[in-house]
Amino acid sequence: MLPSFQNTEYPHGHEADPLHSLAMLRITSATLYTCSQRVKLLLPPSASTSTDTSPSKRVENQRTVDSLYELSVDIRKVRKFRGWVLSECSAYVSETADLLRDMGADTTAITHILETHPEAILCRPEDVATQRDLWLSVCPSKRQLMNIIEKFPASFFTLTHHGNQRANIVYLQNLRLSKRIISKLMASAPQSFSQPVERNQEVIHTLREIYLDLGGEERNLRVWLQKLLSQNPYILLRPAEAWRDSLGFLREEGFTTEELLSLVSSLRASIAELKPEDMQRAMDYIEAALCCSKDELKQVVIRCPAVLYYSLPTLLGRFQGLMDAGVTMDQVKESPNVLELTTQIVLYRIQKLASYGYDIRSGSLAVIVGTKKDFEASYGKLQLRQQRPLFNPVAPLKSAED
Repeated sequence: MLPSFQNTEYPHGHEADPLHSLAMLRITSATLYTCSQRVKLLLPPSASTSTDTSPSKRVENQRTVDSLYELSVDIRKVRKFRGWVLSECSAYVSETADLLRDMGADTTAITHILETHPEAILCRPEDVATQRDLWLSVCPSKRQLMNIIEKFPASFFTLTHHGNQRANIVYLQNLRLSKRIISKLMASAPQSFSQPVERNQEVIHTLREIYLDLGGEERNLRVWLQKLLSQNPYILLRPAEAWRDSLGFLREEGFTTEELLSLVSSLRASIAELKPEDMQRAMDYIEAALCCSKDELKQVVIRCPAVLYYSLPTLLGRFQGLMDAGVTMDQVKESPNVLELTTQIVLYRIQKLASYGYDIRSGSLAVIVGTKKDFEASYGKLQLRQQRPLFNPVAPLKSAED
């Protein structure tokens, strides 16, 4: 029950005390708040949600929601990650679905695309049709284009700079690059097609100069370019100056033209992403850690180019992990590509080999380097060697029953 002070009496001849009135108001406010909280607890959850009329919350376009629901799109997922799309006034759900269906998409694919990239429904149908025609100029069929869209919906539905896209496609086709490479570039690095064709021409021109300057032959240039672009689609986004700076630094460190060409190819053009000062720090650390000469340092870099872009904390952690496992610096010099492996992988492989009697401290690190497939092949040979008697290499393997 709320307190009532309508009939409050005061001493004869005195008016209400202001402090007393203020205290009563505070008590009343607190009581009202408590009561309101009790009432709120009695309300159903839907009631508390429906009363939320935050001005920042935009009203959803019910037609868009219903259209997506008919296509079995998970509305809750869209609302969670791209909720603003549902509030746009103009949306082309059925039109987008029809265009995808015309390219061979089934219901499941359409649902997946619209859930992954719901912004697609905001693209005007005529713009999507133009984009489709552009991409079909480098895709052999609509079915193949559909496969790309399913994997890279955001790249396809980035409907900007159609003029730049068309000019870049024509330029790369004139270089006689394969359609497969061009379509891969468009899917993986669409920004390189949205930028003016002059920027891509400058980068390609720089790559051509580098290749020829490093001893490459003009007749092999196209194959070399295709390999680089296939391995690293973001090459065209790197400024031409970055290539010159990185290669200029390595040239000053004494690498020959043949060695530089090998490094560029091995690093999949990531060399343009490296800053000279970062490479200098990495090389200084390796030289000190291995106590090696300049020529030995060069051989380490050539055999394990990845060390150029590892940070100092990463290099420190991997060297420390090898030392803790009992590996010597001479072993690292002999097999520097062991630094490409994380400490966890190195320890796992060492333990795996130890279970078959191979002591890495007295053997070569070559047996643990390489890919998982490479290691399994080496590990399998050791396992086979243990099961076969050394004096009779053609003896049958022992069975579990023996």
